[in-house]
Amino acid sequence: MRKKLWILQGLIMMECYVAFIAEAMVQEKAEATIPVTTLSPPEGNTTFLDGTTWCVALAGVPQVDLQNALDWACGLGMADCKPIRSGGSCFYPDTLVSHASYAFNNYYQQNGNSEIACNFGGTATLTKNNPSYDKCVYASSGSQASSATPLSHYKPSFIGWKFVGVLLVLYLRS
Repeated sequence: MRKKLWILQGLIMMECYVAFIAEAMVQEKAEATIPVTTLSPPEGNTTFLDGTTWCVALAGVPQVDLQNALDWACGLGMADCKPIRSGGSCFYPDTLVSHASYAFNNYYQQNGNSEIACNFGGTATLTKNNPSYDKCVYASSGSQASSATPLSHYKPSFIGWKFVGVLLVLYLRS
């Protein structure tokens, strides 16, 4: 019986840990100020610009900095980067500056079209010139930047608890 209780405690602790990590990820995305060293724009007060603007990569910045900023935008920044993947409408030209520009703009549009959301560690700038071309359409204010659901909309569920309960019942019957 002690072995069964030990296993039950282990399962409960594992589920608590998973729920804690999921909540921490939501809280981190929703509330955390990510330092500039991670190439994320700081959160806080924003200054909105008049007219339609786009956020694009700066030409001439070190490629390693641009790649790190692109990785952040498509990862933790949750920009919709599907169009810049192979076969996507914005894959060509297949250049770092082009791909970073699309990702930076997508993030910028999703995050309020503010100067602060177009920084990326100094690798991006705002422009009033529409960077769209051919079938590659860059989102602008008033257009839908992405159909992806931001991480902050997800909440930990208790489906895992049900799973733990089923495992427990099956184990105790054995």
